[in-house]
Amino acid sequence: RAGGFYTAQVWPGLRLVSLNMNFCSQANFWLLINATDPAGQLQWLMGVLADAERDGEKVHIIGHIPPAHCLRSWSWNYYRIVNRFEGTIAAQFFGHTHLDEFELFYDEETLSRPVSIAFIAPSVTTYINLNPGFRVYEVAASYPGSSHAVLDHETFILNLTEANAAPPGTPPRWQHLYSARTAYGLPAAFPADWDRLVRRMQDDERLFQLFWFHLHKGHPPREPCGGPCKAALLCALRSGRAADPALCRPLRPALPFPRIQQLWRQRRLC
Repeated sequence: RAGGFYTAQVWPGLRLVSLNMNFCSQANFWLLINATDPAGQLQWLMGVLADAERDGEKVHIIGHIPPAHCLRSWSWNYYRIVNRFEGTIAAQFFGHTHLDEFELFYDEETLSRPVSIAFIAPSVTTYINLNPGFRVYEVAASYPGSSHAVLDHETFILNLTEANAAPPGTPPRWQHLYSARTAYGLPAAFPADWDRLVRRMQDDERLFQLFWFHLHKGHPPREPCGGPCKAALLCALRSGRAADPALCRPLRPALPFPRIQQLWRQRRLC
């Protein structure tokens, strides 16, 4: 009733928070009036997380627009909240980009220790020039002391080339595209593992091209992802908050941040 954001206990020890990401959208011109915390959503979120911390609950956060795609002031405030409650927030799940990707969060003091990750699931819609896709997350089960953390995720796609070539009336065949830990050789699916993946992709071109293939749900653009494209994508994976060049300075290949932002604008579908 207040603003379309909610919380509910899923089961003992795990709380779900659903955020209304219209209050951070760069396309929401009403936010020019107040871009810091429209409807008091972030203040409410801090209260929910503080109560969960007190009660020993873990929290899963879901929303549509990923934090780095939000207005800068909102995004940086949200980043600060994630840092404060890194021991309480067990997972973050977003969408919006239509692609299969993620955004990492680092400690604010050094921007070197990964503290959280926002998983960004692919879309069932084809927009633009993509296969439909969906993701299944494997999460630590509910038991006393459970981390409720994401252990792995699997992506499934509908191959449109194959589906369009099938006789009329043929049921769609969803197929397994990949499992994250198997495809990328991850020992676990914690933020530190995804941070190491980004660092490995700097020098392992085969691994990067595999990620590029999965990013586009098995139907990458015809134009290959060269040096500038790669720099922009790796920077995006490290950027849990908007417009922060400091997050990308440790990466190679180096690229001026305004150029990276220009490439981001060209790549974004939403």
